[in-house]
Amino acid sequence: MEEQPQGADRGETAGTRHRFVFPSALTVLAAVTVAVWIVAFFIPSGTYDRGPDGNPLQGTYHHEPARGGFVHRLGQLFLSPVNGLYGVRDLKTGEVAPDAVGTLYGSAGVFLFVLAIGAFITVVFATGALDRGIERLAHRLRERGALLIAGVMTVFSLLGTVEGFAEETLGFYGLLVPLMLALGYDRMVATGTIILGAGIGVLTSTVNPFATGVASSAAGISLGDGIVLRFAMWLVLTAVTIAYVVRYARRVRADPARSLVGFREGDRELAEQAVHPPELTGLQKGVLVLVALVFAFMIFSVIPWASALSGKADATPYGWELGWSFAQLAALFITAAVLVGLVARLGEQKLSATIVQGAADFISPALVIVLARGITVIMTNAKIIDTVLHAIEGTVRGTPEALFGVMVFLVNLPLAFLIPSTSGHATLAMPILAPLAQFAGVTRAVVVTAWQSASGWMNLWVPTTAVVVGGVSLAKVGYDRYLRFVWPLLVILAVLICAFVAAGAVVS
Repeated sequence: MEEQPQGADRGETAGTRHRFVFPSALTVLAAVTVAVWIVAFFIPSGTYDRGPDGNPLQGTYHHEPARGGFVHRLGQLFLSPVNGLYGVRDLKTGEVAPDAVGTLYGSAGVFLFVLAIGAFITVVFATGALDRGIERLAHRLRERGALLIAGVMTVFSLLGTVEGFAEETLGFYGLLVPLMLALGYDRMVATGTIILGAGIGVLTSTVNPFATGVASSAAGISLGDGIVLRFAMWLVLTAVTIAYVVRYARRVRADPARSLVGFREGDRELAEQAVHPPELTGLQKGVLVLVALVFAFMIFSVIPWASALSGKADATPYGWELGWSFAQLAALFITAAVLVGLVARLGEQKLSATIVQGAADFISPALVIVLARGITVIMTNAKIIDTVLHAIEGTVRGTPEALFGVMVFLVNLPLAFLIPSTSGHATLAMPILAPLAQFAGVTRAVVVTAWQSASGWMNLWVPTTAVVVGGVSLAKVGYDRYLRFVWPLLVILAVLICAFVAAGAVVS
């Protein structure tokens, strides 16, 4: 909620209209936690028999009472965030508790991974290498408009698909708006280049830890599962999005009257302010090379190469496959953060402070994952997850694989709006959606891809994201004008996404 001005009282604020502010992801998930806890009292408890791989077996659902009464369940509500972090699932009873003996059910591994990559990203930005590199690219292509748009969007999309580059783009409006105006384009071209460039990368995330990583963990599969399909989507959808923005840019430069936002007073003067960025230093070049190597190694370490190259999900892994998961990746990014700091010569004091600050900056998405996992624990202990699956089983069973993939995409669109956190949405939805793949005869990787596509598609336009609202505000184009600009592309992307997930479901 917005704060009242100092000294304001009821008399002064009477008649004042307060603008509604959408609650934070933590608030939304806290409310969902209480709601799910209450609803669990009215949903019959039950469970499926499961095979050796842990997947539910069709036709085996049966009633099974949940343990404990009201007081016990009240304790479950109280402990849900703790269980969401390091709850252990008892091997005999199946109940999750912090002091149980069994397998880890909480999201401690993902929690630490998010903090580790937060530290790494913050150290990289502290060196100034990534910002300077993008600035140099933009300046070098300043006289070749279409190539400038394509180059910047490709870099943003690549960063989006591998590490969820989104909010970081807000710092580039001050550079790209004058550049685009100097080339004869309007402010909407700069807006589309930034928002859509990074957004399409996140939509088609290949190994983005905050989308694909969290969803894959919640679905119980490897981060590399389904990467071939997602990479193909990244290539095609990025190309289509770049072509869309370039087409609009050329139309505006040929006929400025066709601009959706027009030109503001002072735009000509602003165009003259496009400055020549300094050259990259040797240390900054070294940092960029190291960052590229770290992400390349991460991709190599998580891909199930035998399955990807043979097309067989049960292929025997090659001897050189690493098969890394979140524990190893967390260690990788902590080590990489230190290496980047050493290469950039940040010094011990600054490097230590930056790593701590980076982890602190990412504590919010990490806590969102914990709260969302806590909701899953409540549903697990109340034995209602399988009941929900059983209610949907009849609908999914017999559904063509292609239609199932599209259904998962469509179902997640409203969920993406209601749950503004990508990580929270993934952690909450995957325990229910992923097992449905078993009933439909498709892989869980298809569910992850359809889910992240829905989340990414919504985040290209919904007014609850800082990337969109902050972007149009910084570019001064107006949210309504941005919607008018982007809606034809949204339709095109939705059709392409449905085609990809349908095809992925059929061949999985």
